Amino acid sequence: MPNGEAGKEKGVALVTGAGTGIGRAAALALLADGWRVVLTGRRAALLQDTALTSNAGTRALVLPADVTDPDAVRALFDQVVQHFGRLDLLFNNAGTGAPAVPLEELSVQQWKSVVDVNLNGMFYCLQNAFRVMKAQAPQGGRIINNGSISAHTPRPQSIAYTATKHAVMGLTKTAALDGRKWDIAVGQIDVGNARTELAQRMTQGVQQANGEIASEPLMDVEVVGQSVLYMANLPLAANVLFHTVMATKMPFVGRG
Repeated sequence: MPNGEAGKEKGVALVTGAGTGIGRAAALALLADGWRVVLTGRRAALLQDTALTSNAGTRALVLPADVTDPDAVRALFDQVVQHFGRLDLLFNNAGTGAPAVPLEELSVQQWKSVVDVNLNGMFYCLQNAFRVMKAQAPQGGRIINNGSISAHTPRPQSIAYTATKHAVMGLTKTAALDGRKWDIAVGQIDVGNARTELAQRMTQGVQQANGEIASEPLMDVEVVGQSVLYMANLPLAANVLFHTVMATKMPFVGRG
């Protein structure tokens, strides 16, 4: 079981969206720290690259899956238990966005696509993590949901992403409450401007609340990986309910 103490055996983690960006950084940080990590996502080649980069050998297990498919998610969690015997940590990270267009121009399909990944997929993973963590011995575990600073303050023309990230906050609060009696600790990490492929456009200029276009600073995505690792290594008697990590000079505090 994970307890954050040097020399102790680390637990079993499942990271969704582990092939790129924040998921990859978190998976690499966990593997470097001695965790056994299941890497999941839709693109097997990217997951394999994460596994190879880690040099973690058999502690890294690639299991591709689509989090928007509830049957595939249930099968994924069953495979984790079959292979490693238990699950101590879920980093519920997979997410997507929609084009930055006026909300009246957002298509129904674009809306549903974001909801299906960011909200439905996160719920399916959360639900199955509860199922596994309640049944195993020792009982319990930790779930870290990837929110976003958009769970608190929106950007212009981001209604699908922002609405789903606000909903993730509801998932986190409710699951944290429901998980207490099962020793399941649920928290959320809210990230602002980490250097990933998705966020690279920030350096070229993005719309601000006053309508101006301005470039924004980025922080190294490895900082986010270390933040996830810190939360993961806490004893189950302690929980970080909400953790915000962001580029220091990004225009978030005072936005609008």
